[in-house]
Amino acid sequence: MHPLAKLDQAHVWHPFTQMRDWLRQEPIVLTAGKGAVLRDAQGREYLDANSSIWTNLHGHNHPGINAALRRQLGKVAHTSALGFANEPASLLASKLVSAANPPGSLAPSPSPRLEKVFFSDDGSTAMEVALKLAYEFARRTKGQKSPRFLGLQGAYHGDTVGAVSLGHIDLFHKAYAGLLFKSDAVMAPYCYRCPFNRAKPERADARDYRKCRWECVGKVEAKFATATKRQKPYAGFVFEPRMQGAAGMIPQPAGWLSKVTEIARGHGASLIADEVMTGFGRTGAGSASGPKPKAQSLFACHAEGVQPDFLALAKGLTGGYLPMAATLTTQVVFDAFLGEYTDFKTFFHGHSFTGNQLGAAAALASMDLLGSPQSVNARQSLATALGEELKSLWAVPQVGDVRQVGLVAGVELVRDWRTRTPFGLHEQAGIRVCQAMARRGVLTRPIGSVIVLMPPYCTTSKQLGKMVAALTESIAEVFGAKAG
Repeated sequence: MHPLAKLDQAHVWHPFTQMRDWLRQEPIVLTAGKGAVLRDAQGREYLDANSSIWTNLHGHNHPGINAALRRQLGKVAHTSALGFANEPASLLASKLVSAANPPGSLAPSPSPRLEKVFFSDDGSTAMEVALKLAYEFARRTKGQKSPRFLGLQGAYHGDTVGAVSLGHIDLFHKAYAGLLFKSDAVMAPYCYRCPFNRAKPERADARDYRKCRWECVGKVEAKFATATKRQKPYAGFVFEPRMQGAAGMIPQPAGWLSKVTEIARGHGASLIADEVMTGFGRTGAGSASGPKPKAQSLFACHAEGVQPDFLALAKGLTGGYLPMAATLTTQVVFDAFLGEYTDFKTFFHGHSFTGNQLGAAAALASMDLLGSPQSVNARQSLATALGEELKSLWAVPQVGDVRQVGLVAGVELVRDWRTRTPFGLHEQAGIRVCQAMARRGVLTRPIGSVIVLMPPYCTTSKQLGKMVAALTESIAEVFGAKAG
């Protein structure tokens, strides 16, 4: 065993990992990377098929971001945001506001303009900030003594106590029930397993052949109506736009987001958009199952003309280089926290590394890359190529559903596609397939029995083909699958 692997197993406790399983075999120790390729301590190379847990946008060791970090290191690495401003954070806040309010707004009129940026450290803290702001805003401006929140079944919004309270995945959250406040959940539009979808399984994305009457939207409407009738209205509606990530890469059919957010607004709820995974061009300019958005935007909400009151960003914010997050909100929310010092209306929340200069410098470089015509065209071409590659998976009987939104894809494994019968968690179907993929030089991580493919934007067509081929071969190895 490599010495670094021994040190890891001796001392490191890994997230979302059963450490007994971890200790049974030598871990892959990653030491270097370039573009979409990673190299381990043994000199073996791998394709990064999930962008290093959904964070890396432009590839590893990108010269532009590297140069931006070197320039900033020549100035200062970090100063406190408590009482001081700094150059890169100020510039980044301005860029984020511009990106969140594109010219000729994509959102319906009237819509809130996102003006203010609160920086934090990661997706969990970005959502924690949004939650606290929305909670106190509802108390101060709407007279709600105990503001309540509505989210989606299967939701995951992070691991801080507030973010966990907004989540609805028992596997992750049930153990902490005694620490959490109660939030409500309503059904998510999981077309492949929707009880209202009367369509028989086909070899296509379930959103494309579904037969329903938008019962999922009706459930949202009923939930809001009941809360309003009981005079316990929801202060906020929390959602991941276009695709729920940790729920199993669950995509929303075209039109769902605009319908349910209109309902939420009609009942006076703030919209809290978790774009930690979906932001910064990840969901592309459209999908095989939905219309092209009205214009280019870096954010998934805008693909359906939705502008939230709170926009939580992280993961790809720095191009996958450094931990940094941002929560954007409106002038109206900001004004609710203004007052004299002795009014104690201050937002009492903060982080030691808020607005960190190195993170902001990396984010500025990343945003410059994202806005270039070359990057926009490359993302569109790569999303099209990914869709073409994924078509080959329909020949595999253990592939039940293939769902793609831009440069995010989830491949759901089942016992047989004709019955949609799922694998049990104890069978570790997704884990076994990903282990087989690693042996073929492709790294990704499953969500239960869903294999995630989320390549960096620099991935070549050849590399994309290798990712999908490795997945196909690995399913065959694990299940003895034959095309059919």
